[in-house]
Amino acid sequence: MPRTHTATTPDVDGLVSLRSPRSVGETLDRLEAALRAHGATIFARVDHAAAAAKAGLSMRPTQVLIFGNPKIGTPVMLAAPTVAIDLPFKALAWEDATGQVWLSHNTADYLAARHHIAAEVVAPLSAVSNPIAAAVAPD
Repeated sequence: MPRTHTATTPDVDGLVSLRSPRSVGETLDRLEAALRAHGATIFARVDHAAAAAKAGLSMRPTQVLIFGNPKIGTPVMLAAPTVAIDLPFKALAWEDATGQVWLSHNTADYLAARHHIAAEVVAPLSAVSNPIAAAVAPD
């Protein structure tokens, strides 16, 4: 059965979505700072709502942060080259129809299953949950 998104329960296989008490931009600013503190490289930030506006379309705030750490990701890609389609990691900050902001990312378990990689090989990718949790934690 297809999964649906509701205003209060974003439900997508392999995706963790955490509520954020901040705006989309503030959430990703905090995530970027937390990731840098953990030694991650920030590769890009994509503002989908801004791109939509340039095309004359309206979209709720939606931004993606692309980040990674080659010391952690490279061994996973060596084990399964197809995982490179999902790495570097991406975190999606988005606002739902009620104004609630969410911070979403793929789980390491999902990547292991999707790419048929042993759980212990992708386990180091789970470290991303710490800076993501920090980004949505109350002050």
